[in-house]
Amino acid sequence: MKRYFVTGLLIWVPIGITAWVLNLIVTTLDGVLPIGLRPEALFGFQVPGFGVLAVALIVLVTGLLGANLIGRRLVMVWEALLARIPLVRSIYSSVKQVSDTILAPNGQAFRQAVLVQYPRAGVHTIAFVTGTPSGEVSQLLGSDWVSVYVPTTPNPTSGFFLMLPKSEVLPLAMPVDAALRYVVSMGTVPPSGQTTTKSNF
Repeated sequence: MKRYFVTGLLIWVPIGITAWVLNLIVTTLDGVLPIGLRPEALFGFQVPGFGVLAVALIVLVTGLLGANLIGRRLVMVWEALLARIPLVRSIYSSVKQVSDTILAPNGQAFRQAVLVQYPRAGVHTIAFVTGTPSGEVSQLLGSDWVSVYVPTTPNPTSGFFLMLPKSEVLPLAMPVDAALRYVVSMGTVPPSGQTTTKSNF
């Protein structure tokens, strides 16, 4: 009975968690829309997932408008306005710098999984390259250093930012998503389907 119960858990737990996460995303995005734009107001009945499609469409249209000259000018005016608000300025600028670094198509953040010695020599963990030191830090350290993010397990949203010599960083062939699954699963889900990737540093 115990073996059957565990087998049932192994089947239903991933399904249940996946359904819960999807429901959380859909519910959250459905609640983002103003009351006047919700399906209850437009059609007279609720449409599950309408908020997801609406938010995706808004983001797409915003991107199309922001890609042309007039759109870029409007974005610059908007950012200049936010820069005049003390508290908002600090939060917005910090979030924008992080998002620009991570989401930029030509950026190098989280494009490469590596192996580093942490928290001490002789002990290794998986990390992700976030770039190279710059500014005053680069002047003090030199050019042969790399910045990495070491995620914690099983919650990769927290972690440690380290700057290491390139000679101490070992590039991995596994894709970033496979390395992340390996970290989240605490090493219980081995990476599969590895393909050789070119190092970004």
